[in-house]
Amino acid sequence: MHKDDCFYLGKIVRKHSFKGSVVIKLDTDEPELYENLESVFVLHGANLIPFFIEQSLLQKGNQLRTKFEGVDTEADADSIMKSGVYLPLTMLPTLTGNQFYYHEVIGFQLEDVHHGVVGEIVGINDKTAQPLFEVDKGGKEIFIPMIDHFIKKIDRENSKVIVETPEGLIDIYL
Repeated sequence: MHKDDCFYLGKIVRKHSFKGSVVIKLDTDEPELYENLESVFVLHGANLIPFFIEQSLLQKGNQLRTKFEGVDTEADADSIMKSGVYLPLTMLPTLTGNQFYYHEVIGFQLEDVHHGVVGEIVGINDKTAQPLFEVDKGGKEIFIPMIDHFIKKIDRENSKVIVETPEGLIDIYL
């Protein structure tokens, strides 16, 4: 399995017992969807390694206490500590309407109702207080805040995100 074929589910943040159990902090709004998984991929170095789950328990909202097969000691748990946990993209629930996954809109055209086609979405910057669409317009980088009331339509059929930005926002970049 390649990392490009997976989505980030969370990170192993701590050990739970001396028998190898660990706690995965889930990076999702719906942690209950992932409570009864059979297996996950753990990023170990540059490789995704499949780990089978013996048992798991959702606790504190987004923390999944997990016992993996073959991880039976503190030393075993230490070897996977702070590792990312991934699942295949095929396991993502299907979103409809104006809901979308960040990876889903990469490559879509961003169109503003007043300016027409702005450019191609080449990335999502979620390191800021407000996530931003990173748009390439002929070599120029344009950042559009991902604010719900800016986003008018996610047109999956035509690979477009249609937005209505405040007057002057796009002009700043042009």
